[in-house]
Amino acid sequence: MRKPLMPKATACWLIENTTLSFKQISEFVGLHALEIQAIADGEVSSGILPRNPLENGELTQDEIIKCEKDPNLKLSIKNSEIPIPDSKTKGSRYTPLSK
Repeated sequence: MRKPLMPKATACWLIENTTLSFKQISEFVGLHALEIQAIADGEVSSGILPRNPLENGELTQDEIIKCEKDPNLKLSIKNSEIPIPDSKTKGSRYTPLSK
């Protein structure tokens, strides 16, 4: 499953602007629930600028409202039109001519 870019910054924004549970946020961004709690307590996120997942096309407002009403639901990342790049395979290594 695809995860959001800059997970800690996204988690900061979700903590400050929604009533989602730590478990829901941790499953969405791919961090541990204790790390989300530490961000909420201000122990970890001292220099992190929050990143809005709505403006970046990772979530919709409807998805957030739906998950705020039911804490058993999981946030799902919105599909993007931008293709995911293929991982490059390592090619042949350079062999010096002197060998």
